[in-house]
Amino acid sequence: MVLALPGRSDEPASIRAEAGWGQTGLGLLVSGRTAFAARARAARLATQTLDLQYYIWRDDLTGKLLAREALQAANRGVHVRLLLDDMYAIGRERLLSTLDAHRHIEVRLFNATQWRRFGHLGFLLEMLFGGWHLNRRMHNKAWVADGRLAILGGRNVGDEYFDASDTFNFRDLDLAVTGAAARDAKSIFEAYWHHRLSRPVAQVSRAPHNRRGGLRRLSHRLDRATQLAAAEPFFAEILKSASTSKCYGKPARLVSAPAADVRVTADPPDKAAREGTAAEWLVTDVVRLLKGAKKEALLISPYFVPGEEGAALLEDLAARGVHVSVVTNSLAATDVVAVHGGYARYRKRLLRAGVQLHELRPSGGEGTSMLGSRGASLHTKALAVDGARAFVGSFNLDPRSRALNTEMGTFVDDVVVAQGVREEHARLARPDRSWQVTIDRAGSLRWAATIGGAQAACRTEPDASTARRALAWLARQAPVESQL
Repeated sequence: MVLALPGRSDEPASIRAEAGWGQTGLGLLVSGRTAFAARARAARLATQTLDLQYYIWRDDLTGKLLAREALQAANRGVHVRLLLDDMYAIGRERLLSTLDAHRHIEVRLFNATQWRRFGHLGFLLEMLFGGWHLNRRMHNKAWVADGRLAILGGRNVGDEYFDASDTFNFRDLDLAVTGAAARDAKSIFEAYWHHRLSRPVAQVSRAPHNRRGGLRRLSHRLDRATQLAAAEPFFAEILKSASTSKCYGKPARLVSAPAADVRVTADPPDKAAREGTAAEWLVTDVVRLLKGAKKEALLISPYFVPGEEGAALLEDLAARGVHVSVVTNSLAATDVVAVHGGYARYRKRLLRAGVQLHELRPSGGEGTSMLGSRGASLHTKALAVDGARAFVGSFNLDPRSRALNTEMGTFVDDVVVAQGVREEHARLARPDRSWQVTIDRAGSLRWAATIGGAQAACRTEPDASTARRALAWLARQAPVESQL
């Protein structure tokens, strides 16, 4: 039986207050279904604007369900703006043009290819013939309702980000913010929305902009997704969040914090146009946070390629007695093998300096998802420093996030949030979820974990196929680190 979705008439002021409206608050969103419900609730509570900025928005179950929430908000008169990076919009022009035809919806694409009639091949051809600006992508993620509530972090929109894939799921993290921080998120959205690289889909696409009955057919298509049995757990989570105030994770409510202790920031959109300097970019703030560590620096990054400067920074922290621990993907778990090759180049150096390395296993020790998946890959991008300061965002600790893509994140001076990130680091680093990498006296790497309650040890990249090891080795030798 499909659970009914309550309309706005079922959203009393008390529930709106429970969701954090009208207050300055923070809340970590760890589980996929909770993160999904938070977005759906935010869309239902919106009365004026819904601003959505994403690198990826898939046309799968959760993508359809959240698109339906946005469409229903627009049907109520909410002004919905959707800003997508063009990389994953190629081939979806007809759908996006149909959405854009709604009187209350605007769709724009960031850094769009001109040769889209050739699809992804056209994207590559344009790059080869001088369009190197296309190598710089908008990696930001933001879901902002009325400029009063924002959901920020690492999650794109798609089944694997909400624990709904039957093949593998990402372990990810969001931070919900209200008050001044949400207004800052909206201001960042405005800067990107009005940038010259942000173009209306009608200007970019050749697809018919307003086909007769197109919106009606799209609405019916999205409605059909609600009839699938796989949608029921998501509806149940929305209803639970409405009745038990769990929209933001644990039963605990949003944590209040002074506005000065919460800072939402992003790379300027000009970074994608190869303008500006690193002093203006998010990497400068990330480095400043890490350099300020006195006792502990905990890093979570799925794509971890520290580079010479990053490795030197971590070595310096360890030499000063700071406990430095990194959780990243193992070769078997990563979805980008080349990045692992770049990371492997620094592994022994960091271990010799005293940095702890934990690599997430592909099963993640999590058992199955609600759809039966046993695959896991890390996607969380977060830092915790000295148990008092934290960062959650879209920023990977790799060259691409540092210098190529635009990124977004939230810096928080709050013990509760920092402890939440610390707990997530500890959960991911547990020996039943991750391999701990060490180096012996002979300089050889060792991997150790707990599998099925028993201790396991390896002398080579665990669980990885020969092909994966070969590709990672080639990436390690090739001069491509700046692109990773």
